[in-house]
Amino acid sequence: MQGLDFTVVFAYWPLLAQGLGWTVVLSTTSAIFSVLAGIGFALLVLYGSALVRYPIRLFMWLFMGTPLLLQLFLIYFGLSQIGIDIPALGAGIIALSLHFAVYNADIFQAGILSVDRGQTEAARSLGFGRHRTLAYIIVPQAVRNTLPAVGSMMIALLKESAIVSMIGIAEIVHSAQLAISETYRPFEFYLTAAVLYYILNLILEAGLRRIEGKVELSR
Repeated sequence: MQGLDFTVVFAYWPLLAQGLGWTVVLSTTSAIFSVLAGIGFALLVLYGSALVRYPIRLFMWLFMGTPLLLQLFLIYFGLSQIGIDIPALGAGIIALSLHFAVYNADIFQAGILSVDRGQTEAARSLGFGRHRTLAYIIVPQAVRNTLPAVGSMMIALLKESAIVSMIGIAEIVHSAQLAISETYRPFEFYLTAAVLYYILNLILEAGLRRIEGKVELSR
């Protein structure tokens, strides 16, 4: 029976470190886009015309009702069939961003609706138009009120980013799989990958708590 030998991990650390770097890039970029798109979707659903509002709602319903893996395959493999070739990294970012944007949109809608209507009336009395009221009064408060929920979605996004290994992006899991294919030691490398994800998760949670703390102090 083959025993465990974690010393083999050190020989493949450059490969794992590269995967760690790509995971950070992929997750950070997707998180930013998912928040911005989530705010945009929320505003369009709440304040857009029917011609815009209903297609956005249908889009959100479809993305909430289908698996992330299927969405990733449709973007990467499906679109290429109709002449739209998207690089693997771009497809991964688009899939993660859109998948979590629809959930963020639901969160932001609740946050926007929770802002006291008196705030809007006060802004209008000061001469703010609709767009300026949303941009400077409503949306900032909604984002501040929904930080914990959005933060939880960002943690979920970090963990779900492993799924892009299915299209060959060299993130942590894919790097671990490459190492396993050469060493035939799955336990050591998958456990190392799990530890790396856990460390990233702890760093993200600490960052989110710090941001939430600063927001609370600014109230």
